[in-house]
Amino acid sequence: MKPIVFTLAFSLTFFSAAAADEPFRLETAFDTPDWLTLKGESRARYETLSGQFRAGRTGDDQILAFRSLLLAEADTGPVSFGIELQDSRTYLADAGTPLSNSIANPLDVLQLYARADALPGLLGTPSATELKLGRMTVSIGSKRQIERPDFANVIKSYTGAHLISRHPRGDELHLLHVSPTARFPATRPALDDNELSGDEEQWGRRIWAVHYRRADILPGLVPDLWGELYVYGLEERDTTDFQTPDRSYVAPGGRLYRAPAAGQWDLDIEASIRQGTRYATSSPVETQSLDVEAEMLFAAIGYSWDTAWKPRFAFEYYYASGDESPDDLNFGQHERLFGSRRSDLNNTSIHGPLTPANLSAPGFRVEVQPNDRLDARLYYHAAWLASDTDSWVIARLRDPTGQSGDFIGHTIDSRMRYWLRPDSVRLELGASALIFGEFAENVPNGPEDNVTLFGYARVTLKF
Repeated sequence: MKPIVFTLAFSLTFFSAAAADEPFRLETAFDTPDWLTLKGESRARYETLSGQFRAGRTGDDQILAFRSLLLAEADTGPVSFGIELQDSRTYLADAGTPLSNSIANPLDVLQLYARADALPGLLGTPSATELKLGRMTVSIGSKRQIERPDFANVIKSYTGAHLISRHPRGDELHLLHVSPTARFPATRPALDDNELSGDEEQWGRRIWAVHYRRADILPGLVPDLWGELYVYGLEERDTTDFQTPDRSYVAPGGRLYRAPAAGQWDLDIEASIRQGTRYATSSPVETQSLDVEAEMLFAAIGYSWDTAWKPRFAFEYYYASGDESPDDLNFGQHERLFGSRRSDLNNTSIHGPLTPANLSAPGFRVEVQPNDRLDARLYYHAAWLASDTDSWVIARLRDPTGQSGDFIGHTIDSRMRYWLRPDSVRLELGASALIFGEFAENVPNGPEDNVTLFGYARVTLKF
């Protein structure tokens, strides 16, 4: 571990010494014309974990992950054309590391799109609409339904169309129809070697959405309260390259949101119901369709004090339904498909024990911001299985009899960020703990230890 510590220390010293008083920017260095946007970031993150909780894995783990992004966008007037490259590589992983193409994805095209920026608005005067076509990243609303992740070492992309109509008061209407991109390589030897292999669109999978956000819906009663209504859908069919569970889902939902602000209460309540059909697995020999009915709920209420350090405290609760019986023709688990989990639940990557699937997790968080360069947060959850006969999804552990109990354990997550050079070089440190509960201790083939400890250090350079 010592060489890694020395490498990180050297990187911090190098970045701090090399950065000038003004942030380094590619556009300034290359004196690009006004119609050309050129920007990117590069980061390195070292992670360490002890006390593995996943099924079939033991011992300690570590990984060194690098991610670089480079975006170029040309504005020709009515239409802009963009391309973004992503290079995500890992080192130091061993045979027991949960390495996947969500962590490693060597050089590929993350985005390649055309965008019309000034179409007529759909929300009345003076709204305006933009339409993006091609391969793109997508984040909407709370990002619990679909997101462009920040912490993940590999960012997801989608290919299709995304229309956004915006009103100056803050209203937004999103219309989305895309297919997710499959990331390659996907086999363990190729991932370990960081082999180059082009990503491919999964044309047999289609995501669609109608998502409307209205600003300040109760100005006289609750100022700055936002309301959202949406419907998301997923349609899948097998192709020669990709086998799927043939999911056909429709998920209506809504959200009430009041952003944190000094000296006032804030609110975030979101709920969604998912209905449809699917097969039990992706096997092409499956013939029995299951009826799907699943739910999710996130609720948080917080308060921010108008004092030094800007402290905020919030109570939170995350519920995502589980499947009650593995033997009937119903599927009740609320699977996480394309949305976020780190912002609400835990540090992820080789850690991340909680996900919004078969979960009941009350908790709280504390956030502080002493100044413009430093911020920190800590949050705690007590995590139960929503159904004791369904899986602890990330750990891939299940007791279909329910006799192992339902308490996963206590989770504690923390993060601290500091701008070594404002808007240029940022240091981030994080630590997490999972203290096992009765289910983790009793489930067949469960973890050998009674606690998982995780930590990371990251340096990010924006340019």
